[in-house]
Amino acid sequence: MADQEEEEFNLDPDEIVQVIELGENNGNPDDDDSQESAGDENEMDTEEAASAPQQDDSSLTFIGHKDSSVICTRVNPVFSNIAVTGGQDDQALVWNTQEGSIYFQCRGHTDTVLSVGFSHDGSMVATADMKGMIRVWKVDSGTELWSFDADEVEWIQWHHAAPILLAGTKEGQVWMWKIPSGDCKTFAGFGPSANCGKILPDGKHACVGYEDGVIKIWDLKSEQAVHTVSGHEGHKSSVYCIDHNNTGSLIMSGSGDMTAKVINTATGKVVSTFKCRESGEEEDSVESVGFSYIHDYAVTGTLGGALEIWDLPTQSLRHSCDHPYGIVKILWSKTLPTFYTSCLDGNVRQYDSRNGQIVRTLQGHASAVLDFDLSRDESILVTSSDDSTAKVYQLQR
Repeated sequence: MADQEEEEFNLDPDEIVQVIELGENNGNPDDDDSQESAGDENEMDTEEAASAPQQDDSSLTFIGHKDSSVICTRVNPVFSNIAVTGGQDDQALVWNTQEGSIYFQCRGHTDTVLSVGFSHDGSMVATADMKGMIRVWKVDSGTELWSFDADEVEWIQWHHAAPILLAGTKEGQVWMWKIPSGDCKTFAGFGPSANCGKILPDGKHACVGYEDGVIKIWDLKSEQAVHTVSGHEGHKSSVYCIDHNNTGSLIMSGSGDMTAKVINTATGKVVSTFKCRESGEEEDSVESVGFSYIHDYAVTGTLGGALEIWDLPTQSLRHSCDHPYGIVKILWSKTLPTFYTSCLDGNVRQYDSRNGQIVRTLQGHASAVLDFDLSRDESILVTSSDDSTAKVYQLQR
């Protein structure tokens, strides 16, 4: 990107929030006749889905990615009847969570679509593939707004209050763009892959975890790393996951060294190191971490199946939960003292953080659940799986 473009990219707090106006149909594809027609032609027949387990608790099975693992999924933060999935078939599909019909296909990818996401106002959807092609589409029309060919992409994430998109790459760079203008900033890589990243609640900083165990907190305006956690305080192996608490005062990271670290974002100091239970398997790692929205708890999940709830004030283990298989992802409820796990056995489980007991198991997939997301009102949960399907589970009946 040109130097002039970078100079014009200003993250002044007074200008950071920009409202994106949707089309006349308010961004809801249900009101777009042309999209309805396309959806009708692509109606999903659940009988064609992969062989299912004995019990299926889902309300809908989406089979748009035929004979291909469905790698990632997100639910629109404004319109919960819209979801996006990315698959090993080089496709990203935007579809109706109530009917299973396809609104539109995000065309042009030539490799596995490994990361997807909606903008904060639900008006845009971004898709990224393994080769590094990132595309952004208008949700109300299915038209492409912007694209960029980066290095191999590890993840993308939208800003929570502005039309700004971040992407981490295998070469270690983190890119940031204003969409759709494409004004760009780059946070310099130093070799190791930028494995994971999150924008902090203040909207002005982002935390990034790297393949060599380093964690950096970046100032989005100055492009400078305000804190670097490494050396004896840092992880001894790759950082695979990262999360922040409600206020952004703390971040938590999980690593291949089987520890989770809690870091003060104001000082960059590690305030806690939690040693997670090891399975004894050669390949084990902390795959997901997360802070409770209600209590001073955090949870860690490992590839070996260790699910542990930690008490932050006392820096101690609160509960070691019964979890039979490897954990892929954890998401906390924002309104209840519970969290969900997606699992290598094809199930999603809900746990009560107060006692560590399982609340319910959502069955239906014939293979590992690779990703899942909750709608903003937590009425539905959408999964993507190695069995070539995505499913919708009703949480409030």
